[in-house]
Amino acid sequence: MGLYDFTFYDLIRRNAVCFRQQDAWFEVDDGRTITFAQFKDRVDRLAAGLQQAGITKGARIGVVGKNCLEYFMLYGAAAAVGAIVLPVNWRLSVEEMLFNLNDGQPQLLFSDPEYQQQLEGHKDRLPSVKEFYNLKSPGGGFSDFGGLLENDGVFEAVEVSADDGLVIIHTAAVAGRPRGALLSHANLICANTHILLQSSGSAKGVHLNILPLFHVGGLFMATAAFHAGALNVNMSKFDAAQAAALIQEKKVSVIFDFAPILSSILEAAEKSGKSLASLQHVAGLEAPAVIEQYQQLTGGTFYCMYGQTETSAIATMGRYSDRPGSAGKTVELADVCLVDDNDDPVATGEVGEIVVKGPVVFKGYWKLPEDTALTFRGGWHHTGDLGRFDADGFLWYEGRKAEKELIKPGGENVYPAEVEKAILEHPDVEKTVVFGVPDPKWKEGIKAVCQLKEGTSLEAAELIEFVGARIARFKKPQYVEFVTEFPRLEDGSPDRARVKELYGGSQEQG
Repeated sequence: MGLYDFTFYDLIRRNAVCFRQQDAWFEVDDGRTITFAQFKDRVDRLAAGLQQAGITKGARIGVVGKNCLEYFMLYGAAAAVGAIVLPVNWRLSVEEMLFNLNDGQPQLLFSDPEYQQQLEGHKDRLPSVKEFYNLKSPGGGFSDFGGLLENDGVFEAVEVSADDGLVIIHTAAVAGRPRGALLSHANLICANTHILLQSSGSAKGVHLNILPLFHVGGLFMATAAFHAGALNVNMSKFDAAQAAALIQEKKVSVIFDFAPILSSILEAAEKSGKSLASLQHVAGLEAPAVIEQYQQLTGGTFYCMYGQTETSAIATMGRYSDRPGSAGKTVELADVCLVDDNDDPVATGEVGEIVVKGPVVFKGYWKLPEDTALTFRGGWHHTGDLGRFDADGFLWYEGRKAEKELIKPGGENVYPAEVEKAILEHPDVEKTVVFGVPDPKWKEGIKAVCQLKEGTSLEAAELIEFVGARIARFKKPQYVEFVTEFPRLEDGSPDRARVKELYGGSQEQG
């Protein structure tokens, strides 16, 4: 908390003065409303409770649960005492959850009751965890969250820098294992600033908190709304009909969208007659037809963007209507360049790897100094993504580099190698190539082309369920095609480019 630092807790303290009696959070599930002053009071008491439970600066706090007020409070209390939040994607398999938790080694673990059942039998596999807590409801053999608030709210002051870590978010398994991206207080404040600048955020706004708080988009949209003094209307689980009703009732002005969120809200509103007129700002990734339908219906603005967890969610952003199909222009506090394989800049109009520097860049990969050094080589963060700039400075996304190929079904990151590894565990599969294909619902779907071992047979549905039992179900292929033989490279390995060319056309659901 130096002279030039500004942390997430500083923001909480500032807002308790600037917007004292204004509503900060509305919990849809139980109707709770809390003001900015009340939020700071509860964060202070939670911070004191965390210190009494042994949390010191740099300690990690694990969370497995749906969005709720207590979840958001944990971010604030961790910021106050210099701790680091380790949010875990609850859609992962138990083994994947355990890997991420053991990678971050939290001292405390908070969980919803529905995930406690999964974790209960594996406590002995989480040696770093000293105490297990309920995230909301008492019961289930976990300690009561409310007990951490039973104090006067006076906690020991800790020197927390804006450059200190605040959250570890695990990315997809690029090389067979997820990597924890460490993001700082400054990263969060920077992301907030970009979101508010681009979408004209103000204290009069209302954000419908749809995306999960373990996701960089969900976390930064919620904190950006909080930063502005706006109201966060929180849904623990997305439901299109309920979202449409809330948009009308609460005059929601902004949401973040990954397909098919917006299209399902538009459909639900049309069926129910709910008005979406207040929804003037939507940011994210969506099909052009859906974007245009939204803008024609509401007169609102859709914002396209490019970014990743490692760039604090946003590196470029702009209004869809300014250059349809592009990812906007470089945001105010970032420098984006396109380079060739020798890290030399490419000419305007040419495709190159997207590299980024500035305060949007994350701190590095948790406990992976060699990966961090490689990613940060030459003083730039190498994203592994490809793009081109047009003459007006708009970025056009051109996919992933071959060695970092990525599929994004519904906004989640899935690396083909991780799915291929799970498929090859099936005793009947000889070889497989996994890649992304256009999908009408998720914008991009996962397809597996498989060669079976001689004398075996396998149904697509059986293989899909086999994979879904081993890794998170959102990573299982939606499409499976069996072939007798793969096109091959000179070294005998499958020719991935040729496989995608042959089998990447129109799909039938597996």
